[in-house]
Formats: sequence, structure tokens, C-alpha cells
Amino acid sequence: MQMLQSSIGRKLVMAATGMCLVGFVIVHLLGNSSIFIGANGINAYAEHLHALGPIVWIFRVVLLGLFGLHIFFGIQLTLENRAARPIDYNQKKNIRTSFGAETMIYTGLVILVFAVYHLFHFTMHLTNPEISVSALPMDALGRNDVFTMMILSFQKFFISSIYVGAMVTLLLHLSHGVQSLFQTFGVLNGNTLPIMEKIARAAAIVIFVGFISIPVSILLGLINV
Repeated sequence: MQMLQSSIGRKLVMAATGMCLVGFVIVHLLGNSSIFIGANGINAYAEHLHALGPIVWIFRVVLLGLFGLHIFFGIQLTLENRAARPIDYNQKKNIRTSFGAETMIYTGLVILVFAVYHLFHFTMHLTNPEISVSALPMDALGRNDVFTMMILSFQKFFISSIYVGAMVTLLLHLSHGVQSLFQTFGVLNGNTLPIMEKIARAAAIVIFVGFISIPVSILLGLINV
């Protein structure tokens, strides 16, 4: 607990939780991409998760805790940094900064709001319950028809727009966040930092394209029931 009393300790916690969250995002993308295999792909993936029972919910609680710590310390560090320089400079010089770096706190909060919506949409079925798996018939193998639920959801332009907009925000957050967490761990120097910045941007773009390819493909009719 003493480590959390210093800004360096809190930054290390943010970096560690951030790395875990990035890992989750990648695994989540790989799982969702099984929709390109067809109904059997995504429905089998969902069935495997459902078969894990309470383990899935334990994982969700742990993930929620990591997310909470990441956001809490992110807000705290941002407020501390602003308090340390209360007077805006007339001539502000941004050295090695980017739009993604300057908007980290805002993109993080938007991602939080989207995560809640995503849970309400696909996990708890509180939004658009008429097209949730609980309202749809089982597939031919007696599994929840996640494939049809996703098709019917992303065929709605409003829903797809929310997801694409959220992924733009995730792109901005990861483009700086991935590089920042390695910098916090002290594994970067003047020579490797520019390389890691490019890798972070490339990774963020790949994740962005991967996620938006699902709703865009459904909107364009490339994936259909």
C-alpha cells in the first residue's frame, strides 16, 4: 500500500492494469472475429465461454477491478499533474506529445461508458432485448444464437455507429497507452522510444480495424443470416 502513496507507484499500477486490459482486448477481438467463420464459429465460441460457468463471472469481476484501478489512478494522476501547474502557459510547447496523449483521460472515460453499454447490450440484454439471445430461438445445435443476435444488432446503423465511434476512441487511447506503459516500466530509452511509438500506433490500428470490420461487414451485407 505504501507504493500507492507515490506517483511512481500509481503509474506502475496503471501500467500493469493497462497491460492486462490490452491483453483482454486482443483476446476479445480474436473471439469476436470467429463470426467471420459463420454461425458455427461464433456460437461455438460463446458456448465454450458459457460452459465455464462461474469462472467467467470471476474473470469479469477481476477485469472490472483492474478497469476500476486503471481509471481511478488515471484520474488521480491527471488531477495531480494539473494541480502542479495551475497556470496555463501563454506559449505552450508540446514536446513528444500527440492528440492521443493529451486526451487520455477523456478517451478513458468514453471507453468506460462504452464498456457499460456493451455489457448492457450483449451480456445483460438490457438494451434491445427483442433481439437478444434470450428472445431468439436456439441454433440447429441447441446453442444460443449469438450469430443472429450480432447480425440483427449491427444491421441497426445507430448501434454500429456507437461501436465504431467507441473503437475510434480506443484507437486514440491505445496509440499512446501501449507506448506509455512500456515507458513506465523503464524498458525504453531515447533510441527505442520512437520505435515503440510506431509499434503502439500500428497495434492500435490493427485492433481498431479488427473490431470495426465486424459491424461494417454486417452493415454492408458481407455477413448475413
